[in-house]
Amino acid sequence: MSIGLWRLRVSAEGSKLVSLARRAARFLLVGGAATAVQYVLLAAAIEWQLLNEIPASIAAFCVASGVNYSLNYYLTFSAASVGIRHQQALPRFLLVAGAGLALNTLCFSLLLPVLHYLLAQVCATAVTLMFNFLLHQFWIYRAEPWKQ
Repeated sequence: MSIGLWRLRVSAEGSKLVSLARRAARFLLVGGAATAVQYVLLAAAIEWQLLNEIPASIAAFCVASGVNYSLNYYLTFSAASVGIRHQQALPRFLLVAGAGLALNTLCFSLLLPVLHYLLAQVCATAVTLMFNFLLHQFWIYRAEPWKQ
């Protein structure tokens, strides 16, 4: 392989890594916004005695998931601009969100007896974060290989 071709290949690989890093940063910002929505709703529901801890966590997660889907679809993954329609992304997202809700609820429920509800939610959120990114990146917003 000539030096010119090697440099071009290294440059292309570096560009892919930079692109992935930028996408991951946007994913974290969007996730942070959705998480803020979740925590505000969780705290409000519990502190105003509207719901007990676990139902409050579930309700807050569901609302935050709607925020998360919308922001990720348009900002993080620019899905519409690469031809990924809601008909493809939304069912996948709902499946992943359902699994995330189950994981979040399990972690929250296990930690709630020994931690303050906000700290239990922080731990549950941390466990779900990597799970969500991997499924968003490699399944929900992935263009079909034959369409690229």
